[in-house]
Amino acid sequence: MSTLSKEQLQKISLAYDSDPWWYDIRGFCILTLSYRVSLLNQIRFFAQNISDNHLEVAIGSGSLFSLILRYQALRGRHPKHIVAFDYAESMLAGAIKKLASNPGIELCVADVSLLPFADNQFDSTAVANAIHCFADLDSALKELNRTLKPNGTMACNVLLHPRGPRPLRWIANQINRWGIKKGILVKPYAADEFLTRLRAAGFQIKTHRICGNSMNVVATRI
Repeated sequence: MSTLSKEQLQKISLAYDSDPWWYDIRGFCILTLSYRVSLLNQIRFFAQNISDNHLEVAIGSGSLFSLILRYQALRGRHPKHIVAFDYAESMLAGAIKKLASNPGIELCVADVSLLPFADNQFDSTAVANAIHCFADLDSALKELNRTLKPNGTMACNVLLHPRGPRPLRWIANQINRWGIKKGILVKPYAADEFLTRLRAAGFQIKTHRICGNSMNVVATRI
């Protein structure tokens, strides 16, 4: 049974009940003004952390992941088996359409706090632009750790409290408040807090780097 209440699950579904095209436009604006990172930065980071036995978490409309796969293909990399999931069926419908030409990808609906996958199943996992959207972060991290093989790698980014010049902080804070009200953001994190919670879930931090108002992290299962 999910660690979230029925009301929480319903709120999540409603928050992401948008057409995939609108979700993509909205997401690009959030990436630029709230995260303050470039799309290319994210593509390069996540493209480095996909194995031949990979779990893609909260894939959303599939737009970012499809760009990551194209980036990899240009460099001669073609992952053999990828499982990807999202909780919002409307988002997953967009991913199914965008990734239809990739037969090695299995797409499904799942709740990150109660994953339908076996222990020690994947060599790598990635969470792009979603950690800070999880209603029960600690349960989600424990589940991601459980489904990774020992020494398996997780790549993720997390939204941090806004930094930098005051006008940019103000814009980011306004977007974050809207996101929390809308239900697509739970909270931004302090870098140390998130790293501590990662370690508590059974991960060892391999690398972490702050980029704009977000932090890219690569961690391994102990």
